[in-house]
Amino acid sequence: MMSFPEIIIIVSHLPILLTVVFAAIQYKKLDHPLQVFSWFIFLSGVIQFASLACWFAGKNNMPLLHIYVAAGFVCLAWFYKTLLSGFINAGIIWLITILFLVFTAINSIFIQPVDTFNSNALTVESVLIVILALFTFRFFLSDIVKATSGHHIKSLNWINAGLFIYYSSGMLIFYFGAAIIRIFSRDHNLYTWIFHSFFSIVMYTCFLIGLWKRSMN
Repeated sequence: MMSFPEIIIIVSHLPILLTVVFAAIQYKKLDHPLQVFSWFIFLSGVIQFASLACWFAGKNNMPLLHIYVAAGFVCLAWFYKTLLSGFINAGIIWLITILFLVFTAINSIFIQPVDTFNSNALTVESVLIVILALFTFRFFLSDIVKATSGHHIKSLNWINAGLFIYYSSGMLIFYFGAAIIRIFSRDHNLYTWIFHSFFSIVMYTCFLIGLWKRSMN
């Protein structure tokens, strides 16, 4: 019989599934920034459910996390580059992306191997996404943006808010993640990841609301 933390972790995957399915159905109707963002959703769905399958099978799913951090950041950088066009030089975002990929590769090869929790890369990724999300909130306050893109700012605000909430709240978990896994028992680890699952539910719910609002326009 599954424990309560295990049930919560499994249930937290339901919003992911709903968001992936909805994004796939609406993909052709979405404008370019949301189509770009949909690739992050599709990647997340594949990695998250593959990771869940490994967890059920009792296999180490950490290599998937190393892939997800690198590929996920590329998708989000592409999304923010598209979204912030004219506000932040695209070259800056791509430079940050390249530097991050170099960092996460070095981290996975020499510091935190692929079979361990890559807390260093996750923490740096979280900081960068939070900064980009804050820039986006500022960008949406522009009168010009409101006048030219007001019809879909609400949907993008939901998505940006979801990313901000998840990565800002998860920063401490990511930073201390390796120590938590090493020091505490599996049961205690599960309770820690309940908090992570809660913020994951919040994030994907924000994504689903944002996509739904855009589909209604």
